[in-house]
Amino acid sequence: MKGTMQRVNLSTVSEFVLVGLSDALEVRFLLFMLFLIIYLSTMAGNITILVAIGTDAHLLNPMYFFLGNLSLLDILCPTVTVPKMLEALLLENKVISFTGCMLQLFFLIDVVGTEIFLLAVMAYDRYVAICHPLQYMNIMSMKLCARLAIGTWVVGFFNSLLHTSLIFTLSFCGSNEVDQYYCDIPPVLALSCSPTYSRELVTLLVAGVLGSSAFVVTLISYSYILSAILCMNSSESRHKAFSTCGSHLTVVCLFYGTTICTYVRPSSTYSPSRDRIVSMLYGILTPLLNPIIYSLRNKEVKSALRRVISQVRTALTRQERLPRSLVSTGAPATG
Repeated sequence: MKGTMQRVNLSTVSEFVLVGLSDALEVRFLLFMLFLIIYLSTMAGNITILVAIGTDAHLLNPMYFFLGNLSLLDILCPTVTVPKMLEALLLENKVISFTGCMLQLFFLIDVVGTEIFLLAVMAYDRYVAICHPLQYMNIMSMKLCARLAIGTWVVGFFNSLLHTSLIFTLSFCGSNEVDQYYCDIPPVLALSCSPTYSRELVTLLVAGVLGSSAFVVTLISYSYILSAILCMNSSESRHKAFSTCGSHLTVVCLFYGTTICTYVRPSSTYSPSRDRIVSMLYGILTPLLNPIIYSLRNKEVKSALRRVISQVRTALTRQERLPRSLVSTGAPATG
């Protein structure tokens, strides 16, 4: 009996089982179709935003440069988790290797961390645009914008590297069932058979310091923005300023609210059912809503999207008018 207990305690987990989804066939099929539609819509919306920013000369400024980075993050975030979730729903393959789980958590924390810092940079950009409009292009030069964007990605990378190394150097020798539809910090920590207090403390401190720093930058930027808007004499100017910042502020509130509920708390308060709902918001729905929020509230983005759609339609129309023989053989068309 003693030998059996020793073998169990010394055994290590080589794979995890994601158990955060339904086992009922009908429910799984409905969830598969729902998440597939959301994922494809997210990809289409954010890729369209990227194409519009990359091809339209009217959007070649710092605000849309950062928006392009946000759209890229919104493509990566669901791509880290949704494909595996779709596989589990369709094929009932809920198993993920230890390495796969580690990589999934690493890239998820990387994307989430980078987005937190990027939103702070975007808040500073709006502060300069509203409070120092005449010096805006001098202050927010493309060189500075590139450095700020690279900085957010680098800080997000090392932040994720720290969290991932702290978690996956723990021992996992008991249950391997992750009570979530992807590998995340709270459900993976709950499976460790090592003492986790010190790791939790470091994780909370690092997340708290970095997250609070980004939040303070965002808060101070919007405090100055609000003060500047209230001092404007023209109602038209105030409306324009609010519309410029409204999209970003909406995204900030949605993103911070969901991530704080997930990460800024001890694992003793971990609730699988609640966390699944919250993680759906920031991991799946927020990347879907971001391009909608920006396109609906921003006239320049809407105009750019209309031009992109018009160009695509024109190209398709020209392609349809070409003789089939020329299209199939690749022969040049003559006038």
